[in-house]
Amino acid sequence: MTAPAITLRPAQPDDDDFLFDLYAGTRRAEMQAWGLDEAMLDQMIRMQFNGQKATYRAQFPQAEHRIIVHKAEPVGRILIDRAGPEIVLVDVALIPAVRGRGIGTGLLKALLAEAAEGGRPVRLKVLLTNPARRLYERLGFIALGNDGVYEQMEWRSDLDASKSE
Repeated sequence: MTAPAITLRPAQPDDDDFLFDLYAGTRRAEMQAWGLDEAMLDQMIRMQFNGQKATYRAQFPQAEHRIIVHKAEPVGRILIDRAGPEIVLVDVALIPAVRGRGIGTGLLKALLAEAAEGGRPVRLKVLLTNPARRLYERLGFIALGNDGVYEQMEWRSDLDASKSE
């Protein structure tokens, strides 16, 4: 299967509604287990979305925030910090309708090729319960440790297990 053609464009202030919907789409099911009514759930998701934005802005002020576009429609976002000695994949998210089509894999492979060319490692944190961990492992990321919630992972071209596939 070939990945669909995608483009990246800078995130703009008018993308906020899309970004909130994207965030809510990845968090709503998990948070529904908390037993909140819909109004409270929406308020909690909005609060966490705003908290995530503020945290990312503070921790990664130089990160590039791009909207992933497919067929002229936004389908996701990717946030990458290239300011330090390693490349940090801060966040990547796709709407459910396009997951499993190779978009994320294609973006990650391009990022790993960039890192290999520059001799830089790529780091990320992923929820221990996130199925994307399997993708990261297939691409050659190794676990560095976890805090009980997030796994810290790293990819280096000299450790790339996917080269032997």
